[in-house]
Amino acid sequence: MTRYSVVTAIAWLLISACASSKKMTADNTLSTKEKQEGWQLLFDGNTTNGWHTYGKKNVGAAWKVTDGTLHLDASNKSGWQTGDGGDIVTDQEFGDYHLKLEWKISPNGNSGIIFNIQDDPAKYQYVWNTGPEMQVLDNNGHPDAKIHKHRAGDLYDLIASSKETVRPVGEWNLAEIIQQNNKLELRLNGETIVTTSLWDDSWKSLLAGSKFRDMPDFGRFRSGRIALQDHGDNVWFRNIKIRKL
Repeated sequence: MTRYSVVTAIAWLLISACASSKKMTADNTLSTKEKQEGWQLLFDGNTTNGWHTYGKKNVGAAWKVTDGTLHLDASNKSGWQTGDGGDIVTDQEFGDYHLKLEWKISPNGNSGIIFNIQDDPAKYQYVWNTGPEMQVLDNNGHPDAKIHKHRAGDLYDLIASSKETVRPVGEWNLAEIIQQNNKLELRLNGETIVTTSLWDDSWKSLLAGSKFRDMPDFGRFRSGRIALQDHGDNVWFRNIKIRKL
C-alpha cells in the first residue's frame, strides 16, 4: 500500500468515526454532554407529555406523535387552524433560556414558534396576544413570504432575518431561540439571523411599529410558556430541548 493510500484510508476511518459518533445520540434524546450542561427534553419522541393545547388541559387529537416527530395533522382544517388542534404550549414556564428544535413544513405551509406566552385564555384569546414568534414558513410557496418580516426565521412582523438560511420545503431546519440578560438571539441552521435588545425603548419602538401595537401586553413579559403554532398546515417538530440560563 502506498503512502497516499495509507493517508486516504486513515482519513476515511476518521470520517466514518465522526459520522458514527454523531449517530450515537438518537433523535429526542440527550447526550451525556447535554445532560451535564443542563439541557432537558420538551418532547420525548413517544408522547405529548409536557404539552397542552392553549386554554385546555390536554393536547388536541390533531397533534400526533408519528415516527419520532410531533406532527400537526391538518387534514381536518377549520378556518385558519385545524379541527381538534390549536396551538400547543409547554406545561412549564421559562425565563432566560436556550431553546433548540428542528422543524419541517409542508408545501405552502405556515407555522411558528412562539415564546414568553401567558397561559391565561380568559384574558388573552391567542398565544400571540402575549408572545413573539419565530416564523416557520415555506418561503417559496406561502403568500406570507412576500411580506417583509414574515419569512422563515424572522422575528415575526418585528425584525427580518439578516440572511436566509432556511432549507427547501420538506427538509429539516434547526431553530434556536436564546433569551438572556435582556437580549434575544434567533438562529436558523447554525447561523445567527436576528439579534435585538428586549424591553427597552428600542424594543418598545419595534412593538409600536408592528401589527401588535394595539395589544398592550404583547412582547412585554420576561418569562412564559413556549408554543408550537397551528396555522392550519401540516408541520413536524422533533428534538425539542431547552436549557435554562
